[in-house]
Amino acid sequence: MTSDTATAGVRTEDLTATAEPPGPRLPLAVQTFLFGSHRQRWMPRLRRRYGDVVRLRIFPERQVVQLADVDHIRAVFSGSPEIFHAGEGNVILKPAMGPHSVLLTDEDVHLRARKLLMPAFNGAALRGYRDMITELAEREVDRWRPGTPFSSHVRMQAVTLEIILRVVFGVAEGPRLEELRTLLRRIVDVGPVDILGWHNPNLQKYGPWKRYARAQRRVDELLYAEIAERRRADDVGSRQDVLSRLLTVGDDEDRLTDPELRDQLITLLLAGHETTATALAWALHELARDPAQLAEATRAADERDEKYLEAVAKEAMRLHPVISEVARKLTRDIEIGGYRIPAGHTVMPSIALVQGDPAHHPDPQAFRPRRFLDGGPPTGTWFPFGGGVRRCLGAGFSQLESTLVLQAVLSRFHVAPDRARRESPKARNITMVPSRGARIVVTRR
Repeated sequence: MTSDTATAGVRTEDLTATAEPPGPRLPLAVQTFLFGSHRQRWMPRLRRRYGDVVRLRIFPERQVVQLADVDHIRAVFSGSPEIFHAGEGNVILKPAMGPHSVLLTDEDVHLRARKLLMPAFNGAALRGYRDMITELAEREVDRWRPGTPFSSHVRMQAVTLEIILRVVFGVAEGPRLEELRTLLRRIVDVGPVDILGWHNPNLQKYGPWKRYARAQRRVDELLYAEIAERRRADDVGSRQDVLSRLLTVGDDEDRLTDPELRDQLITLLLAGHETTATALAWALHELARDPAQLAEATRAADERDEKYLEAVAKEAMRLHPVISEVARKLTRDIEIGGYRIPAGHTVMPSIALVQGDPAHHPDPQAFRPRRFLDGGPPTGTWFPFGGGVRRCLGAGFSQLESTLVLQAVLSRFHVAPDRARRESPKARNITMVPSRGARIVVTRR
């Protein structure tokens, strides 16, 4: 145990605390509903009542502990991966992503998957994606109809899906990928009630859960067909897309099996486009309602000031966290803030509470991209991509993509809201999205 960990009030050995954290006594079903559908309002109330360490009961994790103190969170992120299991903490995603997903594995298994995927998102790879991202972003924006209100979230989903399809497969044409494109849109369009079916096979026999399960099975069939065809390709060794790279790395004994490939591919396809699309939609939502900030962002687009456009995207992610918390399941008892948290519990560092805290971000409800220039916010107070050894592999890719898409939009159009009232966050799968799709109206500049 390091001195920093001790200072942060987090212990992993020599525990002395006996009391467990306080929290609401509501039934599990009620807490699950409030967390799933209203956490943007419920979580701050719980913090005001119980403090920075709050115990909850939420399906399917059951026992979780919300953390809102930056020092506690920093200690969790820097703690031993053998104690803080992020893969087990992400168990809610297992039915969609699969057991081999880089998001669902821990320790050596996770390190192997991360090592295999990392080359697709390093600096050299990012430089190679720039022209492709710009081309697809400009192609998307050129289709927009000035004067007609539309959901910017839907359009951002469309362009980020095209981009990740190119990254993963190298191409995005053909009947198989066209069907996959349609099905992926269906799979990400789920709410908290739909997610219950992920963990209850009985529900999958009925209604929307049955339709979702059918769509998921078809996605698997298409992915396995794509994997099989790529294995037979003569040029697989010379291609730079993720699938081809994964098929050729390592020796014969260490190469990924088809189920392992499937899980990594679906993880990249789902996580690699939905979160960035939502962040971009929130950015356009805020710019449309703030003429001064829009003027500054438009100047940045004209001058190709990518640092400022990146700050716009970062501020959107701060003000509107796409994912409101991260999770680590404990393999042994720990002590946080004077409370004992038993093994098997899941600790949840709260992105939303920290990034919305005026102690870290003055006037936190204001949209101010310049927070991220000249040094940015205090270290550890902005972590939409998680932290520690489990920080999102695609963080750099997402920020590059956001910058280039904003460049394409703002260099062509002036954006305005379709109505003055701001949109509230709404739960969609594990993300928080604009309730009406971040609807905007554009006019040519």
